[in-house]
Amino acid sequence: MSARLLRAAALTVLAAALAGCALPSVKPWEKGELARADMLLQGDGLETRFNEHIYASKEAASGGSAVGGGGCGCN
Repeated sequence: MSARLLRAAALTVLAAALAGCALPSVKPWEKGELARADMLLQGDGLETRFNEHIYASKEAASGGSAVGGGGCGCN
């Protein structure tokens, strides 16, 4: 029974892998929407600096902007 289950699992994984290859590619007219500046993952550098300044001012702390939690040290 375990060989039968293993074969079914292998076929399921193979089918899922082959189904992932069938995704349509991005069309040339869709690439313009994805290349807009507001679609970037890292965002605007100047806006990031302003947000970090506001965060540091509100928390009365500096640095550690990449770490979750507040300035009280309770996390």
